[in-house]
Amino acid sequence: MATIDLNSDVGESFGSWTMADDPAIMAVVSSANVACGFHAGDPVTARRTCTDAARLGVAVGAHVGYRDLAGFGRRFMDLSAAELVDDVVYQIGALQAMAAVSGTAVRYVKPHGALYNAIVHHEVQAGAVVEAVASVDPGLPLLVLPGSVVERLAQRAGLRTVVEAFVDRAYTPEGTLVPRTVTGAVLTDPLRVAERAVRLAVEGAVDALDGSDVRLVPQTLCVHGDTPGAVGIARAVRAALDEAGVGVTSFVWA
Repeated sequence: MATIDLNSDVGESFGSWTMADDPAIMAVVSSANVACGFHAGDPVTARRTCTDAARLGVAVGAHVGYRDLAGFGRRFMDLSAAELVDDVVYQIGALQAMAAVSGTAVRYVKPHGALYNAIVHHEVQAGAVVEAVASVDPGLPLLVLPGSVVERLAQRAGLRTVVEAFVDRAYTPEGTLVPRTVTGAVLTDPLRVAERAVRLAVEGAVDALDGSDVRLVPQTLCVHGDTPGAVGIARAVRAALDEAGVGVTSFVWA
């Protein structure tokens, strides 16, 4: 039976601002990318999210990003390598502490937003992320876009890389994500997103914004927690994978 990991960005609420229904989303995914307080989230939310993940048997990952609460980490920041290394180390360490007191542990690292997109091609920042992860724990897998600079540098450094695809984001013909400023970049139709998830899991392919096919062969699929109707989308994706006979299990345990 084919298997796939299903991950989602969670723990992004901040103070009185509630982002999403994290427990409902974590009930259907296998891995949770928990915000570490820089692009979103706070200590209370991080601990509560880790506790829920432990209760549900969901793997916890550190969702690291730029120090940009106002912009939700979706604006590029021209940081030095040294500063970015320390920022990523700090975030992983903070979540490791929250996970530990919640009865679980950080099992992997996934960059967020503008940082994720930058290290597809930005050599300096990609190298900084790799250095940070390796310095904290070289056994932590790193989620990457296939063919990216960070994938190449991480593999060179001996880190395990996990190829990721996005079921609710549009792709360019080159296999990169269409910027959120472009119409059609974010997909919100549960049926369409679910169909894409099954095709990615079974065929390793997805249709680009221009209609062409992109080969990705992912090990994990991401469904965003902040997309409008996120819970319904996540449930539709999980139901479609189950119906297609695709087992959902975290790559951490595989």
